[in-house]
Amino acid sequence: MKRRSFLQSGMALTAALPMVLSAQTPITEYKPRDWSGNTPLRYPDPDLIALEPRFQRYILFNTPIQRHYTGTLWAEGPAWSGVGRYLVWSDIPNDSQLRWIEDDGRVTEFRRPAGNSNGNTFDHEGRQISCEHGGRRVVRYNSDGSETVIADSFEGKRLNSPNDVVVAADNSIWFTDPPYGIRGNYEGFSAESELVNAVYRVDRDSGRISKVTDEISAPNGLCFSPDQGKLYVADTGEGREIKVWDLDGDRLRNGRRHAQLTLPGTDAITSADGIRCDVDGNIWAGARPGVQVIAPDGVTIGVIRLPEVCANVCFAGMKRNRLFMTASQSLYSVYVGVRGAGIA
Repeated sequence: MKRRSFLQSGMALTAALPMVLSAQTPITEYKPRDWSGNTPLRYPDPDLIALEPRFQRYILFNTPIQRHYTGTLWAEGPAWSGVGRYLVWSDIPNDSQLRWIEDDGRVTEFRRPAGNSNGNTFDHEGRQISCEHGGRRVVRYNSDGSETVIADSFEGKRLNSPNDVVVAADNSIWFTDPPYGIRGNYEGFSAESELVNAVYRVDRDSGRISKVTDEISAPNGLCFSPDQGKLYVADTGEGREIKVWDLDGDRLRNGRRHAQLTLPGTDAITSADGIRCDVDGNIWAGARPGVQVIAPDGVTIGVIRLPEVCANVCFAGMKRNRLFMTASQSLYSVYVGVRGAGIA
């Protein structure tokens, strides 16, 4: 066999390996592995699973899923600080925020109390913005150490429990407001809802809060398309779907279902929690059995299998090609063959 033919055959085999390996173990079943790093893992990582050939380009052959920390009660809201080169995330029941530092991989407690914070992000000036269950508000942490309340009410009524937040190209702040933080005292404080579940936008210049849609049962994670022309919102309520709207200035129109997820290999419907978009327009969603990757046409093309329920994800690192995953008690990451869209 000529050298070129041999190399081409080898490349084809390498591309097929993730699908072959995934067929050996049902996708919904997790095979325990050593997360200490002391036991070598044979590449490619068997928990990176292509459901369609178009996911192959995002699987890096020689990289493993890594666990960086374990010990939270319910990990949520990962967000990348490009200025500080650290990842911040929330442990909602423990009322704290943790920080993974890129330089040496240390994890430190970043903020306590943290208002039982859930979703986090950073604005275009590098300032952290957090959704607090405890205070039923969205806050910004300023460079001088002070806090600015972005939103805590609408039309004279208290918000439910802001869940996730993103910053648009025009610096407006968009957040979801389901009732999860007021359903009991574990992740906030038990209270009655004063407002219907909705998605809101806060104008950068005026600070005006506007409700952009309440046409969704329980809005959870949200993200923009790479061109900021669409807004995706995960519904963890009755709809159990990812919806999408076209952006028309500061308004949404043409709301429709983008995807309804199932446990791969079954007909069992599952739902996405936190979501982020990459520069190719794929959505990476915290959804059983770990992370599901949904192509722009709404088809799930790949899975990252984890041993825990994954709540949220974000792209991080200098090249924004490292996917971090907050999964129940732990923080995981894996390098992927695409960059994240947006800033955090």
